[in-house]
Amino acid sequence: MFSFFSKKEYLVDRLSGFIDFHNHILPGIDDGAKTLEDSVNLIKGFNEFGVSNFICTPHIMHNYYDNSPKTIKKAFKEVKKYLKSQDEHQHVQLSYAAEHMIDDNFEMILAKEKVLPIRDNHLLIEMSFLQPSINFDIAVEKIKRKGIFPILAHPERYLFLHDKFHKYLQYKENNIQFQLNLLSLGNYYGNDISKIAHKLLEKDLIDYVASDVHHMNHIMGLKKVVLSRKMVNKLEPIINRTIEAFY
Repeated sequence: MFSFFSKKEYLVDRLSGFIDFHNHILPGIDDGAKTLEDSVNLIKGFNEFGVSNFICTPHIMHNYYDNSPKTIKKAFKEVKKYLKSQDEHQHVQLSYAAEHMIDDNFEMILAKEKVLPIRDNHLLIEMSFLQPSINFDIAVEKIKRKGIFPILAHPERYLFLHDKFHKYLQYKENNIQFQLNLLSLGNYYGNDISKIAHKLLEKDLIDYVASDVHHMNHIMGLKKVVLSRKMVNKLEPIINRTIEAFY
């Protein structure tokens, strides 16, 4: 009995059929894939553990990655065209949205309808890891007024929240959904982030999971994540919810 409950398994063994709705596999437009070859290698890496459906979400970040629907669509078409030309990639499903930094430019692009929601009614948003966005609460309210659900990317990685756990509860009360990075379940980003990731899961605060993959080191990191039976039981319904919401 003890051995049963202490049994561990690899995360990737639970990801067959998963849809990864947060990643940086489009080439040359942010800090993710640099070339088309990089994009294809990342897709192949996912295929090894049964993931072939992706919503690509490059950064839109003022003065760093000044992407727009136009630049993102162009990179998407480049990858889509290549995949279509290769028989081995005919099974891959690809669409695109964006990961939006809540910065001094965000409210303007939201007002001009230059944001890129996921499946039309979810918007992936982020902040700096070191400090909250000054306009975060206002921006969230404006997103919700448009009938869009805000999804906060990788809440476990915001260091300024680690000693203010009550803020997570406030965000949830404000109808902000949480997307956990799968790499945070291991020790890829460090022990402190891993602890918060597990605590958020244990408190049932996570709505969705995704990879946030940028490069092949992330793929290798995913392959190394090992989960306890208890964590598998917490994670499995969230994986299923993610598939149901975005497939």
